[in-house]
Amino acid sequence: MAASLSSSSQMNSILQFRTNCSKTLIFLPDSYRRGIVSAKSHAHELIACAWRSGVSYDKLRLGASVGLSPGPVVKRSLQKRAVIRCATIEEIEAEKSTIEKDVKSKMEKTIETLRTSFNSIRTGRANPAMLDKIEVEYYGSPVSLKSIAQIGTPDASSLLVQPYDKSSLKAIEKAIVNSDLGMTPNNDGEVIRLSLPPLTAERRKELSKVVAKQAEEGKVAVRNIRRDALKAYEKLEKEKKLSEDNVKDLSSDLQKLVDAYMKKVDELYKQKEKEVLKV
Repeated sequence: MAASLSSSSQMNSILQFRTNCSKTLIFLPDSYRRGIVSAKSHAHELIACAWRSGVSYDKLRLGASVGLSPGPVVKRSLQKRAVIRCATIEEIEAEKSTIEKDVKSKMEKTIETLRTSFNSIRTGRANPAMLDKIEVEYYGSPVSLKSIAQIGTPDASSLLVQPYDKSSLKAIEKAIVNSDLGMTPNNDGEVIRLSLPPLTAERRKELSKVVAKQAEEGKVAVRNIRRDALKAYEKLEKEKKLSEDNVKDLSSDLQKLVDAYMKKVDELYKQKEKEVLKV
């Protein structure tokens, strides 16, 4: 039988895995970290309860007597404990901040895109933003109309397009004709004038449907952003950087953010629908 170990060396050898992680496992409940010592009539067993995969215990049985050195099974289990990845509060906050910034940035872009789409839809008054989505084939490359021309509103029912390069007039005229604006451009060789005919009740209803469709597309984009963020949280959980409770809390915060941007989409939609249907 192997020689007995001193009480101090026994605990150092047996519970070596507890010192391998210098930082607190913030996601590990106190109830998971405790030792249980049981005594029998002729032999003693030391059972160390260690956390494993966040949900179960691993019992490490050490010899028939306290004086014996750990057996092979114990050594393998202790070796596993040495490679546990410890996540600190700082690391969790950093991961959370990175994902939140990315989510907010993408959602803001979604709102801006929706606003631009709404502005391009005709209402009762002329608005330069109506031409924001027009792209012109300029020297072999598609460019936005507002980047190669100045757009003004001489009155409430007309638009004036003055290109910086007069050679682009034909291309601008073609782009407007091919768009869904429903306006006929008047090219006089210097500028292009666009007159907005009065909207009929039928046309207003059609535009209202277009507005509703674009609003729904905006909501779908927001939901997709949420889906990608949840996948990022799940990935961190699999990597043991976040616990299940961490992910639940972060998902709850994410849903609040999604709700806020859904509300923004609804507000933009109601405002635009009112403009379109207003006679």
